[in-house]
Amino acid sequence: MRDAPGMGAAHRAVPTGEEALRGLALVALGYAVISVADATVKWVLPAIGPAAAMVWRGLFGGAVVLLLTRGRALRAVNRRLLALRSLLQAGVSAAWYLAWSLGVSLADSYAVAAASPLLMTLLAIPLLGETVGWRRWCSTAVGFAGVLFMLQPGGELWRWESALLLAATAVMALSRIWTRILTRTDTPDSMAFWVLIAQAPVGAALLAWPVMWPPGGPPPLLPPAWALATLAGFAALNALAQMLFGRGYALAPVSAIAPFEYSPLLWGIPLGWLIWGEVPAWTTLGGATVVIAAGLYNVHRERVRRAEERARAERDAAAGPCSPVPARDRAA
Repeated sequence: MRDAPGMGAAHRAVPTGEEALRGLALVALGYAVISVADATVKWVLPAIGPAAAMVWRGLFGGAVVLLLTRGRALRAVNRRLLALRSLLQAGVSAAWYLAWSLGVSLADSYAVAAASPLLMTLLAIPLLGETVGWRRWCSTAVGFAGVLFMLQPGGELWRWESALLLAATAVMALSRIWTRILTRTDTPDSMAFWVLIAQAPVGAALLAWPVMWPPGGPPPLLPPAWALATLAGFAALNALAQMLFGRGYALAPVSAIAPFEYSPLLWGIPLGWLIWGEVPAWTTLGGATVVIAAGLYNVHRERVRRAEERARAERDAAAGPCSPVPARDRAA
């Protein structure tokens, strides 16, 4: 599963309109690349299993980032938080790979992952000190109703793997909140490198768990040539996506990028149908539509809130420090 994208430098000047458009294009391309990477690893999982896929992803992916950056700006600054984030992301990858190996379709897993922005709205309250108004509380509640609709008893997603994916989605949302915090100290390339490197030891540890093996038993020490080539391509796609995310988030505002969070579902449906003949159930598509609509409304309300804050700050600056503050502003 895709990892939390690294955001741009915290102290970058406000980007121009042209730079913001370029950033959006990079992020859109990044989500397309990561969706192809997910399809690639899902295709090779029956041959090597989830644990070995993580090991090779870490080794190949870390090497690709190292080559692309030539080792520049990869030093970890906030080591404790970066290490914890990387380990949690490895757990997220393990959950997604296991679910895929047990038959969950690409589109179904992306539909569950659509709850991540809603969870981020809730987690931002204690972790970032953000306030959530009644409108966003209501839209978030509606979004979670859409999640329950997808996971209803007797539906296509009524299986224990869906609970695993939902738990992994919650961890992914937490990781993305931490990504915002890490941008104050660490570079996007550093975050991408350590996230990928952490996959190898966690995957090696999970080799002791038979459910993380391929169907025929323990994975081979050296996979077949075709599998190695596929894994190398998968890792390269992951590294490329992380680099695209890092540069895209450096150019475009987060509020403008947020709607692209749902674009993997648009890629997952045709990829799943073309490769495996997967067709999502109407309950999955209907629930995902509700979740996405709620998430987009939250994005809209966030933009409105930011605009009101900017307008209030401009009024206060224009009024000067000695001018009386209107009652409505004091109440806000």
